This record gives sequence, structure tokens and C-alpha cells, in this order.
Amino acid sequence: MQTAVIPAEVIQNKIFIIRGQKVMLDRDLAELYGVPTKALIQATKRNKQRFPKDFMFQLTQMEKIEVVTICDHLKVLKFSSRRPFAFTEHGALMLANVLKSERAIKASIYIIRTFIKLREYVTTYKVLEQALKELEGRVDYHDKHIKAIFEAIRKLMEPAPEKPKPRIGFHP
Repeated sequence: MQTAVIPAEVIQNKIFIIRGQKVMLDRDLAELYGVPTKALIQATKRNKQRFPKDFMFQLTQMEKIEVVTICDHLKVLKFSSRRPFAFTEHGALMLANVLKSERAIKASIYIIRTFIKLREYVTTYKVLEQALKELEGRVDYHDKHIKAIFEAIRKLMEPAPEKPKPRIGFHP
């Protein structure tokens, strides 16, 4: 069976920032890997040693509510008593290794590439932000000089003070 290419936008829309980390939820990964969410969770429980806390964690009830509120495709979780698991980039890759299906392997490649692309965007953004700060510093420095030039031009445009006219006639 040929697996279709997963568009990067589809994967990007399933990546959230939770607890300061970019993560994907178990439900979304199960969909991408072509397995039921229950099977995905069972695979992680059978291989607990492969999923330390920095690879996978369970959302709190408040985090679950927040995610469900933000994303329409997660409305089915709203009334579920189950709290979803979140997988970091490394957890998503480890999950593909645990599932060992052809589709999981191919999907994990697209997922990892998307995480890499997002990291590149962040890096580019930071470089751009730094360049703007430097430019802003230069403009501030030049602003002072530009203001001084305008003040000098305004002074040159002011009419010269009138000299008192000499009085006509004899002055003692």
C-alpha cells in the first residue's frame, strides 16, 4: 500500500507548544501513523523505558481544556475523561520505532522534517530579531545627528538679526 505524502501544513497544525515544548498529541500521531489511539498508548506502556518525561507526558486537565478550546479537530476530547499524552519530537520518532509499521516509519519522517522546519523558522526569526535590534540602535544614533542637521538648517533659514541702522547726521 502506497502512503500519500503528508503535507507539512497538516502536521504543523497538529503541533502545539505545551510546557514550553513543541509537542503532538497522541490522537493526532495515531491518525498520522494509521493506528487507533488505544493501540498507540498500549505500545508506549509496553515500552515505558523508551519514553522518558522529556519524550512524552500526560496533559493536565487544564491543559486538555485549553487545547480542546483552541482546536476544532479535538472537540471529541472535550467530554472524554481521558487526558491525552503529548509527545515531543523525540517521542514522536521513538513512537514510530515502537509501532514498526511501514506507514508509521514514513509518517515519522514527515513529522521530524516538520519539526526541523519549525526549528529553522525560530532560528531565522531570532537572527532577524537581532538584526532589527542592531538596526534600531543605528537609527537611534543617526536620529540624533539628523535632528542636529535639521536644527542647523532651521538656524540658517532664520533671518539674520537686524543690525541697528546707522543714524543719519552728526553724532557727537
